[in-house]
Amino acid sequence: MRKHHAHYGFTIIELLIVIAIMAIIAVVAVSLYRPFILKGRRADGINAILMLQLAEERYRSNNTQYGTSAQIGGFATSPQGYYTLSISNVGANTFTITATAQGNQANDTEGSTSCATLTLAVSNGATTQTPAACWPN
Repeated sequence: MRKHHAHYGFTIIELLIVIAIMAIIAVVAVSLYRPFILKGRRADGINAILMLQLAEERYRSNNTQYGTSAQIGGFATSPQGYYTLSISNVGANTFTITATAQGNQANDTEGSTSCATLTLAVSNGATTQTPAACWPN
């Protein structure tokens, strides 16, 4: 009389199929998550611009015009390094701060609008943030 032994476990083919399915799911998840990562990093550039704006207003309260980056103690990159920063169009009533995305951050978009360059311009007390789609409401 022959005894039947129950076999427990998985075959190598079953394990390979499960691994392949997990790999496909991981690739899809990462590609869908990437825009959210870029949008989260955009806050680094926006916060850096706003810090420079405050420094400009502090400088202007003690001087007859807004200051250059060196005069206000500005910095060349955002705190996390995703953006380079520049200040231009400095005058008695105007200044422009530009944050330019570096590396993969240059692929950041909001809908069909590129968010690779963020700009804040102040002119006679009016503030303009461009591109508007890239700034929080």
